[in-house]
Amino acid sequence: MKYLMFVAALFGVLRLSAQEESEYRNPSKTSQAYGDYRGKKTVPPYGLAKVKALIDKTPFGDDESLRLSNKDYMALPLREKFTYHMIHAEISAQNCDVRPPIQDEDKKIFGQMAEGFNESVWSERQTKFLVSNRDSVMALVKESVNRSKRMGANYKMAITEVNGWEMIPFIIELYNADHKDRDLLTLLMLLMKDNEYKPFMTSQSYRKLYGDDANYQSYIDFNKANEDLIIQRATDFYSTRGK
Repeated sequence: MKYLMFVAALFGVLRLSAQEESEYRNPSKTSQAYGDYRGKKTVPPYGLAKVKALIDKTPFGDDESLRLSNKDYMALPLREKFTYHMIHAEISAQNCDVRPPIQDEDKKIFGQMAEGFNESVWSERQTKFLVSNRDSVMALVKESVNRSKRMGANYKMAITEVNGWEMIPFIIELYNADHKDRDLLTLLMLLMKDNEYKPFMTSQSYRKLYGDDANYQSYIDFNKANEDLIIQRATDFYSTRGK
């Protein structure tokens, strides 16, 4: 009897392990490569060495935040503050839950962009700086992107933070250059969402990406029809918003 119970218990363990293995799948190399591409930041050049040195000498706070002293922060000129914000988020936001890998990431247009910082977020003073210097932030993002021909995850976050709808034509032009970074399409949708653009808010895409059942991995398929639809809607929104 004990033997039968042992065999039954062992069979149960093996069955559970098999289930777990079947649920966890490593994504394809193409999917992984695109995931890495999505998460890359763009590093501004303005006072970069100085800003990095200041961050390196800053101690962690009791709450594990990593903030420049107010004296050092206020002494930075605007462009160097921009660099500081684009390479460093002051507040720790560690996520204890391990997220499963995304399958076929390269074949999807997500409702949410890749995170630009690893388990950290901008502090209140950082978001206040971005919003208060909205025009300068958008100008510096454009200046930097025109040099690198790339808009990193941190720059996209900054555009949503300042509600940079005026950048829609620039974002579309950048996307159309190589049709590679689908998070640019996500950025267009977030700008339409944040500005409550009704034709988008009442669409099937909106319900799927931002409705009650949506989550951080919600997506629509990457195909020409969806690509064209997002760009057309964003163009129409820009034309309407600009009047």
